[in-house]
Amino acid sequence: MKDSQSMLEEGHAGEQKESRREAPMAWFRNEVVRVGLAETLATFVMMVFGLGSVAQVVTGTGAFGEYLSINLGFGIGVAMGVHVAGSVSGAHMNAAVSFTMCVFGRLKWAMLPLYITAQFLGSFLAAGTVFVLYYDAIHHYSEGNLTVSGPKATAGIFATYPAPYLSLHAGFLDQVLGTAMLLLCLMALSDQRNQPAPKGNAPLASGLLVLLIGISLGSNSGYAINPTRDLAPRVFSALAGWGPEVFKASHGWWWVPVVAPLVGGVLGALIYRVFVEMHHPRIRAQGPENEPACEPLDQLKKAVPAEMCV
Repeated sequence: MKDSQSMLEEGHAGEQKESRREAPMAWFRNEVVRVGLAETLATFVMMVFGLGSVAQVVTGTGAFGEYLSINLGFGIGVAMGVHVAGSVSGAHMNAAVSFTMCVFGRLKWAMLPLYITAQFLGSFLAAGTVFVLYYDAIHHYSEGNLTVSGPKATAGIFATYPAPYLSLHAGFLDQVLGTAMLLLCLMALSDQRNQPAPKGNAPLASGLLVLLIGISLGSNSGYAINPTRDLAPRVFSALAGWGPEVFKASHGWWWVPVVAPLVGGVLGALIYRVFVEMHHPRIRAQGPENEPACEPLDQLKKAVPAEMCV
């Protein structure tokens, strides 16, 4: 049987050692169904808290929070999402994380469509939930005029848009760097041969990392650093009344937070591997003839624990 960490790498559910008599009945034994449902719910939880914090700040005109409130909303939302599905799907909640895990062989490519679909669905449903919850507040604040830009713009509640001074190429770099820092640090926090997050504290560490990125790298374009987090709510806002302008605004900005995080995620993980992981001492084991044999680090079951995928 695979160890629990390697199972999480491949998007498999963690299994608890239970006696047959005490084992509860599972409604869904199909792994794909279980992983898909868990990833959808985890993403939904993260996004409800995140988008809800944005809606509260925007419609409250500063009376119910400020920029730091949004950072806290997304950061703690990530931690809660990890608690919801960490041991089932890995709680990636981010297509850039899932894509990077596939590139580095820690998730099967066949599982990638499932993860992206679940993340998109969870984000879309969360956007709809926040829209319904803040429907009156949004229309009161905007005086019934749903706009993407301007003093009463509300489209930013759901998707990210760049600051007026930011060019497309600078915005692309912004998203690459932000996501690279995310994956680089996640790799470090999950590296069992370095200084990983203490056992049981991985959700908190993941949330604090997202909070840190928000308060340091977020002002240029809202630190989407997550393709499904941005695209799904953007599609929802287009259908909910903001129209096609959500894709046209800021010189067609919409594709940047979709493509750049994929590049940044792989880059960040690669940097950590080249600068740190590849240089860990080799593990020595006894060979078949009682002679010391070296096993490369890559052949060890070094997993990214579920809790570290956001």
